Amino acid sequence: MDSALLPKNPSALKKYKHFTINSHPESNTVADGEIEFFYIGKNTAKINFLVQTFKSGYAADNVQKAISILNRIADKAVIPDFIIVDQAIGELSIQEINRFITDSVVFSSMPLVLDASGLSKNDLEKYRTLHSLDEIIFLAENSKEKLVSKIEFLKKLKRNNCGIAKWEMSQRTPLDFLESKNLLKRLFDIVISFLVITLLSPVFLLIAIAIKLESKGPVLYVSKRAGKGYRIFNFYKFRTMVLDADKNVQQLSHLNHYNDHNENGQVFFKVVNDSRITRVGTFLRSTSMDELPQFFNVLSGKMSLVGNRPLPLYEAVKLTTDDWAERFMAPAGITGLWQIKKGEKGSMSMEERINLDIAYSQRYNFMYDLWIMANTPLALIQKSNT
Repeated sequence: MDSALLPKNPSALKKYKHFTINSHPESNTVADGEIEFFYIGKNTAKINFLVQTFKSGYAADNVQKAISILNRIADKAVIPDFIIVDQAIGELSIQEINRFITDSVVFSSMPLVLDASGLSKNDLEKYRTLHSLDEIIFLAENSKEKLVSKIEFLKKLKRNNCGIAKWEMSQRTPLDFLESKNLLKRLFDIVISFLVITLLSPVFLLIAIAIKLESKGPVLYVSKRAGKGYRIFNFYKFRTMVLDADKNVQQLSHLNHYNDHNENGQVFFKVVNDSRITRVGTFLRSTSMDELPQFFNVLSGKMSLVGNRPLPLYEAVKLTTDDWAERFMAPAGITGLWQIKKGEKGSMSMEERINLDIAYSQRYNFMYDLWIMANTPLALIQKSNT
């Protein structure tokens, strides 16, 4: 199948490369604000659902045909907004289409989404390890509104990610590798994080035992966070709250510390004297020892010792405007400029916090990091609920 069958007219089983819900397949015009999909797979029921949801799109039953179609439409004014692949096409095909869009100037900002409907638990875990995928969804479990919202979010993330990467490449010179902003900062991160992990490994063990003795649940709290260039990674901390505490965020939203400071809608979330925190968690937070597992993030290169705080996705999605996205041009860090100013003022608004993040993004380098660390000797043991 070079493209999708229009299920709206089963009697005239015509095949089209490009199709819309209003049965004008030859048209390449899409109304402003509409999303075009590109489906790779053979499930016509899913194609029908996508057509009903997004109005317009493309489809191919395998990756080779998909690449052929994409090459033919690369110079068109309207191209697909995202690619959704059926799990049935297999891992090798997913990697092939990812290589194609990654190497393409035209399509590199398109999110690559997997519909995992029908996957076994073991296969699902395998696909979750693929770096080529931007998201995994279950079409059958998503309403139209939820799916559209998710795709819009992924588009912003991918677009900003690609834009920042291209900006960095355009600014690069042969001497950049030797500059402290890059090489010295990374070397410093590696050395310090390795020393901390090695020397404090007995402390890691004692904390793990204390957490397990007090409450049920994992030792580590793992959440998806957005760092530099909106890159999403697993963020590690020692668990300081009761199990499934994240599910109670909405119920506690009226206690959010940032409610009174925010005129443009809630972004950050912090509750003073949070009832979800355990006794061990209270001690860990008061000494910032809950932050210690983040040194593994630093060692792996996903974070830095100094940078902007990596944000949960529900916060990052609200900071994708041109005015605020600049904060994501700096590395994510354990400590940073915000912590210094917070110590001086004791409290600040959402706008002040974001502006400090932007200020760091505009001037960060190795020497500036040393200045920040010198001015925040207690940064790793200050009280924080973020």
